[in-house]
This record gives sequence, structure tokens and C-alpha cells, in this order.
Amino acid sequence: MADHLDAPGLMPPGGDPSIDITDVYAFQKPGDASKSIIIMNVNPLTLSAYFNPDAIYEIRVDNNGDAQADVSFRITFSSPASAQTATVRRAEGPQARGRELVGDVIFADAPVSFGAVGDVHTADSYKFFVGKRSDPFFFDLLGFLNNLNFTGADFFVDRNVFGMALEVPNTALGPTPDIGVWARVLVPENGDMTQKDRMGRPAINTVFMKGKHKNDFNRAEPHTDRARFTDDVIAVLQAFGHTAAGAASLAAILLPDILTYNYNNASGFLNGRKLLDDVIDAELNLVSNGAVTSDLAGPHADLLSEFPYMGNPHP
Repeated sequence: MADHLDAPGLMPPGGDPSIDITDVYAFQKPGDASKSIIIMNVNPLTLSAYFNPDAIYEIRVDNNGDAQADVSFRITFSSPASAQTATVRRAEGPQARGRELVGDVIFADAPVSFGAVGDVHTADSYKFFVGKRSDPFFFDLLGFLNNLNFTGADFFVDRNVFGMALEVPNTALGPTPDIGVWARVLVPENGDMTQKDRMGRPAINTVFMKGKHKNDFNRAEPHTDRARFTDDVIAVLQAFGHTAAGAASLAAILLPDILTYNYNNASGFLNGRKLLDDVIDAELNLVSNGAVTSDLAGPHADLLSEFPYMGNPHP
């Protein structure tokens, strides 16, 4: 899976699926290269009925190559006692790197769409959607679990997630087009805001982290990835037949776990990630050293041609 139910600390019982990040996407707005679409999906299989009102859901942007946030879009939610609403803030500079709920409000109290058709909210040059969506991720999960005997049966074709989609002017992402994008979720714990999950590229935690390192990885900052987790990545790659030198070279590309994106160029994994990108085929081929090239599953047919691009939720 991309990042669905990727760590014991997020899985039920006891965990909170609403703070479990499933996927992150970043791509040029179709028809308008001056804007980008950034999507953060959570709540695999919609196991939770609402967004966590105590959490900060955050899309982070590095625009100087140091694997630390220079811009942050922070999304928070009201109590689910009736209809939930969302507020979006944009912080930059030192404020973007902290864990405080600061930043300029872009959207205030935007209604969350849990029904069949979603509302798109507009403010200045921004658009925002939040609510239940058809999960755009595609993967033959059962074939993967059956010793990589793939049939192309897409486990996610009729599944839903909770989506947060932003249409933003590229000028809001930074002064240079080469950026990195990732997401994280913070929740209150022992008097502080604690990072419980994070994701940049698809499947890094799922494939390369084992045991307690899954939770360690989710709590870590990307700028520490190479120092802390390179050995984990190399071990998995060598198990798939990569040489020690080849595994080390690939680990240096895969870490830090940030989705690299040049917003002036046409999108497509590894330059950002579009909803149609077959990231599983790309990563199967990479990790297996060419032994496995496809899971035979393809993109979903319910994607929309306009914002928020993710399909309407399944009943």
C-alpha cells in the first residue's frame, strides 16, 4: 500500500485512523501552469467517521533543499458534534517549521463534505476541498500479500478516504520552482503537539521500515532520514538482490522522504505525483531490481476533470 495503515501506532483498536496519512499528491493544475494542486488523504477505508478535532493536519513545503519546512499549510477541524468545519492557515519561515497553530488564515470554518457531492471553497487565488472522496490509489494488495502473484485485482477500486485538496498559486510555494512536499499530522500528547504520522513519497514507510522503526519513522523529521534510516532501506534493497553499492545509491535518492516537485515542469512521478501515476509499478521495478515490473492494476475511472479531481465517494 502507499501509506495505508502503515504503523502499529495508527491501527485500530487503540489507534486513530483519521490521522493515518494514505497518500500525498502534487501536480500542475491542468490548463494553468501558474498553479499547483496539493492533496493530502487520510483515514484509510474511512474507518473513522470524522476528522480528529484536536489534530493539526499539515502540508509542508521545502523550497531551499534542506529538507525542512519553509511553507506550511495547516488544517484544523471543529468538533464533530454536528457538522464539521475546517480552517486552513499558511505559515512561512520559522513559523512553518514549528508545531504551533500559527499562520495567516486562508479559509475559515469551511464546511466538510461527507456526502455524495462535495463543496469547493474559493478564497482569492486559492481553492479548497475537504471531505470524503473515492480513494484514487490503485494496487493489487491481495496479489502483493500472495507472494507477489499479481492478477491486477485492485483492492482500492471501491474504497473511500478523507481528502484535503488545495489549489494554490505557485508563488505561495516559494521563490524557486524546485520544491519538496510532504504531509504530517500532529496531535496533543503529554502537553505538547506530537507528530504521529508523515509521508512524502509513496510506500517508503510501508516497504522499508520494519517493527518499531515504523513508528520511529513516522515521528521523525525528513532532514534526519539519511542519518537514521539509511541502513533500513539498504537492508531491504539488498534482500531484493541489489548490491551494497547499488542499494546505498538508491537509498540516497529515496531519502529523505519528500516528494520532489518542480512546479514549472509537467508533473509525473518522480516530478511530483499525479492521481494517474502508477507509482506501484515504478517502485516494484525499482525495489525488485527489475524482477517485478507491474501489479497489473491501473488508474481509477471515476477521477474528475476539475478540482478536486478525486472521484465522488462510493456509497
